[in-house]
Amino acid sequence: MIMPDNKPMKPRKTLPKTALPRIYFIDQEIASGRYPNAPYLAKKYETSLSSINRDIAYMRDMMDAPIEYDFFKKGFYYTEKTYRLSAAYATEEDILALGMAKNLLDLYSGTPIHDAALNLLQSIAVPLQDAKDAEWYKNRIIIPKSITVHVDPEIWKVIVIGLQENRIISFTYQDASEKDTVKYETEQGSKLNARKVHPYQLLFDRSAWYLSAYDVDRKDRRIFSLSRISKVSLTDENFTLKSDFDYQSWEGQSYFGVFAGAKVYKFAIEIKGDARWITERKWAEDQSIQKTAKGIKLSFSSNQFDKVMDWLLSQGDNARPLAPKQLVERWIQVIEKMFSLSLDLSEDMLRKKQPNLKELSNFTSSL
Repeated sequence: MIMPDNKPMKPRKTLPKTALPRIYFIDQEIASGRYPNAPYLAKKYETSLSSINRDIAYMRDMMDAPIEYDFFKKGFYYTEKTYRLSAAYATEEDILALGMAKNLLDLYSGTPIHDAALNLLQSIAVPLQDAKDAEWYKNRIIIPKSITVHVDPEIWKVIVIGLQENRIISFTYQDASEKDTVKYETEQGSKLNARKVHPYQLLFDRSAWYLSAYDVDRKDRRIFSLSRISKVSLTDENFTLKSDFDYQSWEGQSYFGVFAGAKVYKFAIEIKGDARWITERKWAEDQSIQKTAKGIKLSFSSNQFDKVMDWLLSQGDNARPLAPKQLVERWIQVIEKMFSLSLDLSEDMLRKKQPNLKELSNFTSSL
């Protein structure tokens, strides 16, 4: 591709926000001296060839970037070897947004995409580091550390290829439920089972990655935790992606994580005391909140019964279920078990607090 020799125009100080990170990426690649061409840049940035061509033309014509095309090396280069785009083209908001994006990557720590995405963002940020107070936010806007779940990079790579090429993959899986387990054990005693699936989507939820897929043997959709997958491999078989493959089309209308069932329930939960934080959040599409004598009543529809139950229990004695009947009964069962455990614990604590009679006798006799 040969760029046209248009007459340079006076550069402006702002750019379309969607193009700015891509333009700084192109600047980084050209400045590296590797003579990248447009197809290479489009593939590496995962964008269209036309977008790259427009960006390069904009850099030459509007930003006075000394870009030329080498016919022999078949790539772009800077005629001024020390040239880099100025941070003046980025607004303070752009710089802050880029820095915050780097911070947000901490949420993906321990996953294969973390390092690749961080390297890309850092390469874009290089020209911005000379801007005044470019990194003022580092100690002022932070994202607290959260629990991370490690994902094997090789497992990730195979699954991504399966997604890209619509290829069936097979793996072994450590299932939490015994009923679905094909009986063979690892050296550690963990029961594993063989799976063969159509990979649909990768899902990120609460610091962990999951695979939404169609299980060939069970003839149903399932969700698999990537941390429990092992011995993954691509098969030579392809599958046709169904029109309703999207997880969001069957996850239901509530926001309690990735796991959902087939049945939709009408939930009603009473929250005691100061429940402003409940009203500040969106729990479901059809949620409604009513004031009660003790606090508020949160009502909504959901097919995520188990996750709603987990959330309810996490509220301790500040919440109690009102509906459906199944939730109330399950909650009572769990509370009774917890009460039984507390009695056992209390008895253990009382026994430990009782004085040792032999030691007490020896002490009194010495007086």
